[in-house]
Amino acid sequence: MSESPRTPVPEPELSVVIPCLNEVRSVGHCIGRARETMEREGIVGEVIVVDNGSSDGSIEAARAAGARVVHCSVRGYGAALQAGFAAATGRYVIMGDADGSYDFGELPRLLGRLRQGQRFVMGTRLRGTIVPGAMPLLNRYLGTPVLTALLNALFGTRISDCNCGLRGIERRTLLELGLRSAGMELASEMLIRAAIRGIPIDEVPITLHRDLRDRPPHLRPWRDGWRHLRLLLWFAPDHTMTLPGLGLLGLGLILVVSQLFGPFRIGGLLFDIHYMILGLTLSLLGLSALSMGVAVHAVMPEHTLRRTRILGSVHTWFTFDRAMLAAAALGLLGLVCDGLVLWHWLATGRGPLTPGYTRLTLLGLLLLAGGFQTALLALLVGSARSALAPLAHPDLADSR
Repeated sequence: MSESPRTPVPEPELSVVIPCLNEVRSVGHCIGRARETMEREGIVGEVIVVDNGSSDGSIEAARAAGARVVHCSVRGYGAALQAGFAAATGRYVIMGDADGSYDFGELPRLLGRLRQGQRFVMGTRLRGTIVPGAMPLLNRYLGTPVLTALLNALFGTRISDCNCGLRGIERRTLLELGLRSAGMELASEMLIRAAIRGIPIDEVPITLHRDLRDRPPHLRPWRDGWRHLRLLLWFAPDHTMTLPGLGLLGLGLILVVSQLFGPFRIGGLLFDIHYMILGLTLSLLGLSALSMGVAVHAVMPEHTLRRTRILGSVHTWFTFDRAMLAAAALGLLGLVCDGLVLWHWLATGRGPLTPGYTRLTLLGLLLLAGGFQTALLALLVGSARSALAPLAHPDLADSR
């Protein structure tokens, strides 16, 4: 007797990923809500719970509620989510916390936007509803607004709630992002990498509920806030190094040049050699910051950093040969300035220098230091680009 053919199981359209660490009181509720919603709406999907080292029965509760459980030995919110993303099989992935603060009954709102062609959809609590007591005042009025404003300014996004944990993304897009963070800062890394790649981020107002836990949350506001902040700064070197460096260098050079012909007054303010010393200091600081920004862009791949159009020509112009020519020119001008001072000092019996020659000495020192810094930057950038450049003969790759 032949067996009847089995009915093929349809591929899931949606994978709901829920990271979990000791959430026995709430994880079953979240899974049940997600499964009930998908069944009611006719969504073919799966619920994946990522165990991050639970010891309170959360695993058993998740399995009993009908979730597929995967284990992540690396501790951290980001590590758990990445394990869930890797295990997901749906075309779309929606992530949410296991503490009951997000209502998985809102899945269709995010999925609907994804079906319409959006690649990344964020929930927004600040433009939705926040149940009284659901969000600490510090997070609501300081942490989240400040980080969101900084993210929008540095990366050109236009979102209102960068820390919302209910978000959906096309799985193929998600895997292309190349996420690395193991901690809470993964939430910011997702947005940063999406913005760098030019992926639009849509928003859907949602409701934030009081969580169902009977213990303090895993989130540590100050520590985790700092980890989010430093990630924003790392991924935008043009804004944190190159542009500030150009600003300091420009201001410093104005002060230096303005003092070459002696002191002057503006109103009641006397500008004397002390301002030239200040300008020299600002110029060197600015050149150092500018050099660091250029070096970071030379070392990092094109799609990993936020790049500004205004500085595109700077990074394109900066080659080893051009930088070494600039360094040589600066060094030569510095030697000429200080050589004139030395000649004058010897010719006048090695006596004290007049203020004019002191100013010329400072200018020469600035030019010499600038030339040396530029030469070092040229060597660094040239070495980095040489090491990262593809081989001209791929057949030699094994012998490299």
